[in-house]
Amino acid sequence: MTRLVTFAASLFLFVTLADPRPSAQGGSSAAQGGADAALVAKAKAIHERVITLDTHDDINPANFTRQKNYTQRLETQVNLPKMVDGGLDASFFIAYVGQGPLTPEGYDAAYKEAVAKFDAVHHLTKEIAPGQIELALTAADVTRIAKSGKKVALIGIENAYQLGTDLKRVKEFYDRGGRYMSLAHNGHSQYADSNTGERDGKWLHNGLSELGKQAIAEMNKWGIMVDLSHPSKAANMQAMALSKAPVIASHSAARALADHSRNMDDEQLLALKKNGGVIQTVAFASYVKINKPDSPERTAAILALRKTAGLSAPGGGGGGGGRGGLNALSPEQRARFDAGMADIDKKTPGDPRATVADFVNHIDYIVKKIGIEHVGISSDFDGGGGVTGWNGADETFNVTLELVKRGYSEEQISKIWSGNLLRVMADVEKVARQIQSERH
Repeated sequence: MTRLVTFAASLFLFVTLADPRPSAQGGSSAAQGGADAALVAKAKAIHERVITLDTHDDINPANFTRQKNYTQRLETQVNLPKMVDGGLDASFFIAYVGQGPLTPEGYDAAYKEAVAKFDAVHHLTKEIAPGQIELALTAADVTRIAKSGKKVALIGIENAYQLGTDLKRVKEFYDRGGRYMSLAHNGHSQYADSNTGERDGKWLHNGLSELGKQAIAEMNKWGIMVDLSHPSKAANMQAMALSKAPVIASHSAARALADHSRNMDDEQLLALKKNGGVIQTVAFASYVKINKPDSPERTAAILALRKTAGLSAPGGGGGGGGRGGLNALSPEQRARFDAGMADIDKKTPGDPRATVADFVNHIDYIVKKIGIEHVGISSDFDGGGGVTGWNGADETFNVTLELVKRGYSEEQISKIWSGNLLRVMADVEKVARQIQSERH
């Protein structure tokens, strides 16, 4: 089924805004309520024509089995029914492994965990739903598959820790379908310092290790985009200086608007522009907007509720199909948790969560700072991401609507949603071919 049929069927609801029911994830009505029918219709038409690509969606292999998979409307923020509902064409599914000990045993465990995620994506695209979604290995594949009416899967690699110290695995991971890789996550890896060193005041390499520098050369050689999201600023500046190909930040926002070490400051943004790369602006609420601290009463109430639900204390990011562990809850447990949070919100209101408008403020800022050619979109869904109005793939249209509200043209929206990322991907492929030809 093509998106055209889906959107035609749902256009009446969006234009009239007459359906009083909340969306499955919440927030759609609020995001569209301020737009008149003509503007919504214009945005829907643009959304239909452009290729919408989200560069960071975490996965759990348990959701890629014959019994439970993305053909079903799971509680995950991303799955095929929700991609269809929201008009999300393409998703980078992430082979993520959290940082562990820098030991042979740690590397071996991380490698096995990563391979399970690569295999999960291949299982979905080749065996479970080949008629609905296809794996893209090149920038041209993305365009071809999207035009066919299928959804597009791509694979990103989060944290080079899973490589161990064997640089031959860079080529292996490329052969498995990986098309970008970050050299660290939360915690220093054997390849690079993490942004978390800023919080901890401790550094391992003062940027990239020698192994990390060699890894960048291997990534350039085989055609894997270098990802700047999660490593430290020093590591990122060194990576941009070393890389022979444009780089990406797969899920980061502007530090000038939200002072978090996961975001890119102006110096990094300007270096990214010089490199020819792209920052995939991330709709992760606490990276989009730094909330005021909760009151002691609200903090205690939330911790107590999470403890009752068997959840750990809330924290930012981390991947693995989490959303703070909420997806591990059964529908009944989740309903009780949501009711408990609603009661807490009523008794001790917190600082409002970031919205689609707050998210697009970051896009506006980056466009003005380094230009329309260097900005893209990501969500970090199922890894902690989401803002009010874009809290799942089914609400993807709301991002396009906000861009249209702000006067972005269809050409500009096409670049932001996928054009810039696909340009970088194609450039990386070209550099890889050149390097390989020079060495043979």
